[in-house]
Amino acid sequence: MSAAHYLLLVVAGFGAGLVGFVTGLASIISYPALLAVGLTPVAANVTNTVAMVAVGVGGTANSLRELTEMGPRLWRWAAVSGVGGLVGALILLWAPAGSFETVVPYLVAVASLALLLQPRIRKLAGGKEFPVLYPAALGVVAIYGGYFGAGAGVIFLALTLICTGLSVWRATILKSFLLGIANLVAAIAFSMSGEVNWGAAAAMALGALLGGWCGPPAVKVIPPTVLRIAVALAGFGLAGWLALK
Repeated sequence: MSAAHYLLLVVAGFGAGLVGFVTGLASIISYPALLAVGLTPVAANVTNTVAMVAVGVGGTANSLRELTEMGPRLWRWAAVSGVGGLVGALILLWAPAGSFETVVPYLVAVASLALLLQPRIRKLAGGKEFPVLYPAALGVVAIYGGYFGAGAGVIFLALTLICTGLSVWRATILKSFLLGIANLVAAIAFSMSGEVNWGAAAAMALGALLGGWCGPPAVKVIPPTVLRIAVALAGFGLAGWLALK
């Protein structure tokens, strides 16, 4: 790759990091950028997963206090996300190509609809939390995150807002952290596959680290309802794009 390609990946990484933290849609920027510089779809997918670990690192580094305030349950959720990320990575490496991608647009669309209806769903639930359902569903979403990842942040956010009493602000921080854990474990598995383009991953990770760092301050100034609706609408757009491509 040329110097211009690496510069493109740094810039795309920053955009993916910032957009990914705020909306959970990092891959809509990062994945096409990796394809644009000549990577194959599989190589772009695994390289993207490795690079996007940096979003979680940057975001977590700038929101440690809020995360630690969640207590011991945070580490239980992190363990579930890690196991799910590993399972998803193994599915990608061993399963036939395209075996899971057909259902992805529907998953993202359902999550986006859930985000739009989240206040009503929480009202119907009587404001209750779901300490058993949440980690179980979290594991399933983490499997998807380790497998493909596009739109996984939207699904994480919708699940968290519906199953817990966390605010949009805290749910966004948690989403970035848990998705980062799933990506990290999947990235370790992918690093042994020989498919990762390490130069491209490093360039994109540099931008993604900076973008993730800028994410928490950006989310903090966006009105919660505006953020929730914006992420939902972007999710519908991503679902449509995934269905057509």
